Amino acid sequence: MRVNDPRFFYFPDSVINEIALPGQFTFPFYYEPHPLAVIAADALVHYLETQTDLDHNFGLTPEREDMVIGKMFGVLVVLDKGGKPGYLWAFSGKLAGTNDHPSFVPPVFDMLVENSFFLKEQEIINSINTKIEEIENSKEYLRLKSDLLQFSSRSASEITEMKKQLKENKELRAKLREEANATTTPAEYELIETDLIKQSLHDKHRLKVLTDQWKQVLTENSANLTAFENQIEALKNERKERSATLQEQLFEQYVFLNKDGKNKSLKDIFSQTAFGKPPSAAGECATPKLLQYAFANGYKPLAMAEFWWGASPKSEVRKHKQFYPACTGKCKPILAHMLEGIPTDENPFLQPTAEDINLQIVYEDDSFVVVNKPAGLRSVPGVDIEDSVYSRLKLKWADVEPLIVHRLDMGTSGLLVVAKTPAAHRHLQKQFLNRTVSKRYTALLSKIIESNEGEINLPLTGDLFNRPRQLVCFKTGKKSITKWKVVGKTETTTRIHFWPLTGRTHQLRMHSAHELGLNAPILGDDLYGTPDARLHLHAASLSFTHPKTKERMSFEMPEDF
Repeated sequence: MRVNDPRFFYFPDSVINEIALPGQFTFPFYYEPHPLAVIAADALVHYLETQTDLDHNFGLTPEREDMVIGKMFGVLVVLDKGGKPGYLWAFSGKLAGTNDHPSFVPPVFDMLVENSFFLKEQEIINSINTKIEEIENSKEYLRLKSDLLQFSSRSASEITEMKKQLKENKELRAKLREEANATTTPAEYELIETDLIKQSLHDKHRLKVLTDQWKQVLTENSANLTAFENQIEALKNERKERSATLQEQLFEQYVFLNKDGKNKSLKDIFSQTAFGKPPSAAGECATPKLLQYAFANGYKPLAMAEFWWGASPKSEVRKHKQFYPACTGKCKPILAHMLEGIPTDENPFLQPTAEDINLQIVYEDDSFVVVNKPAGLRSVPGVDIEDSVYSRLKLKWADVEPLIVHRLDMGTSGLLVVAKTPAAHRHLQKQFLNRTVSKRYTALLSKIIESNEGEINLPLTGDLFNRPRQLVCFKTGKKSITKWKVVGKTETTTRIHFWPLTGRTHQLRMHSAHELGLNAPILGDDLYGTPDARLHLHAASLSFTHPKTKERMSFEMPEDF
C-alpha cells in the first residue's frame, strides 16, 4: 500500500535494490549519514538549487541585501505503512517567513496560523514595543534627557567655579586678618573682623542660593523625565509578563510523540534537565519535526541526517551543504523521549579507548612526567569512560596521585605535562596562568590558505545549547589569540604551526574553521569540519621552567600525520 502524501517521497526501485536498509536508527549526535539519507539529502539539495518559490535569503546570492539567514535542513528515511522505503524533508525554525511549506513536514505546533493565540498576543506585544519607541523618540522626552545632561554639567561647572572663587575670597580674608592684626589697634581690628565675617556669610549665602537654584531646576527636570520613564518601565514590565505567559502557553502546545504513541510536552521534557525549562526555539529543529510527522502518520523511522544550507552565522562555524549532528541543548532531551524504545547506533562517546593505543612517557622525574598523548585517549576520565592519561598514570604510579596541569582534547595528540606533587602542580599551573609556558601545535588544514603567516584574535565563549561547541562573541567572549605560520602545502591541504597565546577551549579548532579566522577546518575535525580517521592536530612542542631546579625544560614530539 502506497501513501497519498505530498510530503512523502519514495526512493527509486533501482536504489532500494542496491542499498540495504539501516539495521538501527542513526545516533543523532555523531554519525556518518547512511547512503539512503545521503540520497534523500541530495534530492533536497537539488530542490533547493532549482526551486523558485521560496523568498528566503540564504546568503548565496550576493545581490540580495535583506537579512541573510542560513538554515539547517533535515531528512528522515522511513518505511510507509506497507513497508516501502521513502523519505521526508524538514527545516529548522521558519523558512521564508512561514512554518509550513508543501514539500516539507509541518511544525509540531504552528504558531503562525491565521488568528492563532500566538499572533494575537504577538500583535499586542508589538503594539507595546511601538508605544515604547514612540515615548523614547518623542521630542519632549528627548528634550528632557538632553536638558538633564546639560543642566547637570552646567550646575556642576558653576558650583565648582563659585567654590573656587569663595576659596580665593577666604584666603584673601585670612591675609587681611593677618595684616590688620599686625598694623591696627584692637578697636580698628574689631571693625575689620566684623566686615570680614559679613563677607564670609555673604559668600556662603551666594553658594547656597546657586546650589538651591540648580537643585530646583534639576529636580523639576528629573520629575518630568521620571514621569516618562515610569511609563516606559510600566510598558516594559507588561511586555515581559505577556512574553513570559505567551512562552508558557507555547511550551504547553508543543507535544511530542514517540513510537508507542506516548505524548510529552516541551515543558515536561525540560523540567528534569539542568535548564529547568525549555530554551527559546526548542522543538523547532528539523529532526524532532521529522519524527513527529513520522509517528503521527504511521511511518517507521530508519535513519536521519541534517545539513546546513547557506551562509554561516557570524558566531558559529557552519559550512554550506555539510552534514551536522543534532544539537544537544535543544534536541537531546526531546529526542531522548521521541526515540525511546528504538534501537540506535552505538554512541561513539561511550566506546572504550582502543587497547592498542599506548601512552608514551617522554620524560619523568620526581616532580612531573611529560607524556605523548595519542589521539583518541582522554586527558581525564569522562562521565562514562574511565580510560585516560590520568587513569593510566594512576595505575602506573600506584602511590602517587597524578595532578593534571593542562588538557588536550581527546582527538588531539601530543605533549602533555602531569605533576607528581602538589608543589610541582602549583608551580606549573602558575606558569600556564602567567603564560610563560611555550606551546606549539602542528595541524593539517582541510584546504589551501593563501597567506603564509599571521595572528588570529577571535573571542570565544561556550555554546550553552550545543556543548561542547564554541561560539565567536565580541560582546561576552574571552580574549583568544593565536599566531600561525604555514610550513607546507599539498594540492588540497595546508600544514601549519600554531602558537596559542591564550588557552581557550577549542581555540585552535575554532580559529582554523571560522570564516573570520583561517576559514579552513582542521582535517578530521568532527565538530567544526568533516570527520576523518582522526583529528589532525598535534601538540608538538612544550617548554617551561622546572619546578625544582628552575632549569628551562623543552620537549619536542613530531606529529605522525
